[in-house]
Amino acid sequence: MRDSLTKRRVSEEELARLVARAFGADAGVTGWRELDGGTYNAVYAVTLDGGRELVLKVAPPPHLKLLTHEVDLMRTEVDFYQRAAAVGVPVPEVVYPGFERDLLGTDFAFLTLVPGTDLHSLVDSLPPAEIAALRGQVAGLTARLHTITGSRYGYPLRDSRSWQPTWRGAFGAMVDDLLADAARLDKPLPAPPERIGTLMRRHADSLDEVTRPALVHFDLWDGNVFVAQGPNGWEVTGFIDGERAFYGDPLAELVSLALLREPEPELLAGRQLGASELRRLNLYRTYLYVIMAIEGATRGWYDEERVRFESWLAERIDAQLALL
Repeated sequence: MRDSLTKRRVSEEELARLVARAFGADAGVTGWRELDGGTYNAVYAVTLDGGRELVLKVAPPPHLKLLTHEVDLMRTEVDFYQRAAAVGVPVPEVVYPGFERDLLGTDFAFLTLVPGTDLHSLVDSLPPAEIAALRGQVAGLTARLHTITGSRYGYPLRDSRSWQPTWRGAFGAMVDDLLADAARLDKPLPAPPERIGTLMRRHADSLDEVTRPALVHFDLWDGNVFVAQGPNGWEVTGFIDGERAFYGDPLAELVSLALLREPEPELLAGRQLGASELRRLNLYRTYLYVIMAIEGATRGWYDEERVRFESWLAERIDAQLALL
């Protein structure tokens, strides 16, 4: 389990108060344990009296200085699940959103437990045909997700500069905020933040082709896609961790769906990307890679493994910049 400064862990007494708030004074807990795999929220599996199994997520304390777009992300996550469920995308059900902040000083939420196993754990053991079929299901579900339309573009966050009437304006603000974070955190990148911003703005005109603010998960790597074996074979049982969602170009979804690799044909669903789409995809990859490169400073990650990863990622960013 990777530790992080952002994880606001709860005691047994605090858990009892959260359960009482959500389910009443008579509700009790028969078992609970912290779940590993996450690097931002504290996450617990909680079993209530009667055997009901839930997930408790606790947001970082609001006073922490995080990346600029990391504001009230649990509220974004809850809203994402509710909107995705309304169009038939399998996601956790929001059982209780706790946004009062009087018990912990931060947000929390009880969610249903998604059955199955994350795809990342199975990708090397399942037959390639099964993996391809699952990726095809993922493509179909994300296409359904992308039918959801927002009122504006960008991150739907409190006081967000990125909440704009155009995708060019929104993504430009997202990039500016991120590069300001990189400068503030003094994280080494292959080029100065100002240079990266200049290279990315060279292709801003291609963003004008996006004319509808679609809901984009933007963190749908295999670890956030759950699958299980059903009567007709393997099937997707849910998308989790929707707190990074924004409204914008659905093409951006491919960056996390095919994280650090080229998208498989099943994810493209027979689509051939044109030159302008490839330019936009390079912009979105660069954006995500810079997030991945600098977020460790806000998490307290300074070990040798992290240093090696950031050095490797810098090479990927450098390769992306060469395409801009």
